Amino acid sequence: MLLARIIGTATATTKHPSLEGWRLLVAQPLMQDGKSFDGDPQLAIDHLGVGVGQTAILTSDGKLTRELMKDDSTPVRWSVLGVVDE
Repeated sequence: MLLARIIGTATATTKHPSLEGWRLLVAQPLMQDGKSFDGDPQLAIDHLGVGVGQTAILTSDGKLTRELMKDDSTPVRWSVLGVVDE
């Protein structure tokens, strides 16, 4: 799991068929303090409606993501697992 701040959204004109209809977020990983940035931004799919500026919990659990997307061949690595209450 990864704690990340949502810093934007992404649009893809050409994408894997499994991404059709999914919202793509640009998520900046955070350090343990929840404030400092840690590493490069990641792309994640969103099914909870997380907004830009919110902090989310991301998961790289492939089985969960494949079940969520109902596609065994999806290339997605990160998906939103929850939103952090502030």
